[in-house]
Amino acid sequence: MATPHNSAEKGAFAKTVLMPGDPLRAKFIAETFLENAKLVNNVRGVQGYTGTYRGTPVSVMASGMGCPSIGIYSYELFTQYGVDNILRIGSAGAISPDLKLRDVVAGMGACTNSSFANQYRLPGTFAPICDYDLLALAVASAGELGVRMPVGNLFSSDTFYDAAASSMEWAKMGCLAVEMEAAALYCNAAYTHKRALAICSISDSLVTGEELDADARQNTFTNMIRIALEVAAKAAKLPELAASGNGASK
Repeated sequence: MATPHNSAEKGAFAKTVLMPGDPLRAKFIAETFLENAKLVNNVRGVQGYTGTYRGTPVSVMASGMGCPSIGIYSYELFTQYGVDNILRIGSAGAISPDLKLRDVVAGMGACTNSSFANQYRLPGTFAPICDYDLLALAVASAGELGVRMPVGNLFSSDTFYDAAASSMEWAKMGCLAVEMEAAALYCNAAYTHKRALAICSISDSLVTGEELDADARQNTFTNMIRIALEVAAKAAKLPELAASGNGASK
């Protein structure tokens, strides 16, 4: 069962996994919000934990940064560990003037400059989108928690230090925020017939130039985390998706 990137045993992960980019945020979530959390993977320091939230098994594991990194970890969770739902919970930079620091945004779709989807050899352009059931649960949970959560397109960029400074161009097409992972996660979910959703907290603004420091990004995005945990608890009641033969676990 172990892979080059994951030493967990079969059955070690819950059906729903929360995936922050930062391993220390995974540790913070496990220790702060989960009951009886157990470390199940620590290959390359990419910490993965499984515990319970309101009686429901939930796992949290880091994804690392960028499409290639989350592409590896999410694919292995979907295909080797029987995970059905992955919720990316990460930081994003606002490119909409309506978003402020620490706001929460859900990615209905993920535009991208990544070539991740080229592997599928499709005769056109694939549009990576989230799972509607997870999105509906997130919207309902945000409402119950009294958290404002705009829903719209994210821009998944392959470059953090962008020489062309092109991220703001995507705002012209209505993208709300820029991050680096959602598009690959959505592609993997589509290919394996699983569910995925990205919920992001605004860590900086390309509009105003404001930004949070590393400690704040690691420890203060609690609204995003609470929404994702509520979704994880409710997702246990979702019907199973039928996997095709595209490498998905049966």
